[in-house]
Amino acid sequence: MNIAVVTGASSGMGREFVKAVDRAYALDELWVIARRKERLEALAQECRTKVRALPLDLSLPESLDAYRALLKAEQPQIRVLINAAGYGVFGAFEGEDLENQLGIVDLNDRALTAMCSLSLPYLESGSAIVNLGSNSSWQPVPYMAVYAASKAYVLSFSRALGRELKTRGVHVMCVCPGWIKTEFMDRAVHDDTIRYYDRWYTAEQVVEQAMRDLNKKKTVSILGAPVRRQVRLVKHLPVDFVMNTWCKQQQKE
Repeated sequence: MNIAVVTGASSGMGREFVKAVDRAYALDELWVIARRKERLEALAQECRTKVRALPLDLSLPESLDAYRALLKAEQPQIRVLINAAGYGVFGAFEGEDLENQLGIVDLNDRALTAMCSLSLPYLESGSAIVNLGSNSSWQPVPYMAVYAASKAYVLSFSRALGRELKTRGVHVMCVCPGWIKTEFMDRAVHDDTIRYYDRWYTAEQVVEQAMRDLNKKKTVSILGAPVRRQVRLVKHLPVDFVMNTWCKQQQKE
């Protein structure tokens, strides 16, 4: 049985990836994972591929155990695994709820790592893993400290894993978008700590670019020439200068 697996599928980037994979691949089933069952079932009505809705909270060990058991029972061939589940919180680290911050690490990093590990036995030559990073993957970001660090992990892990799996013919790509208008922002922004947003993109635009880059076997997908220029600059500028510039933009001297 040929399948694709998409996490964070109920909204935003995950939802757009489901629709893109549905168009791009000939599959027996599309496994969609998120907490909100009703959202997943509604999404299934929009797909031509048979959808298996898996209402799981991947930050919980029992959900990962359920995914492991389902793989063992079904023995599928995973054509593509897309790890789009994740969230962030913008604001000063001091005073922020600890459980909320640890939850970012649990979902963005721990769950993503587990999904890759559990899925690997079912990936064959020609299969792919797509992990959702961020433009914040490239540098420390004050007032988004935990979120940015979690996405730096995703980028580093994706690059290293891709090198390890190269001999198996399994391709790994990290998607590193800039500001995107999705429900992610509704959860992340709870005050005016972050005030400056230079350029907005849509989830549809990011996913369209990502699918093109995946076909080209790129290891990193970045939408937009301005974002790509910023990434190149950040690689060569001193870290303190980059953080100081960011803080000035946010009126945090």
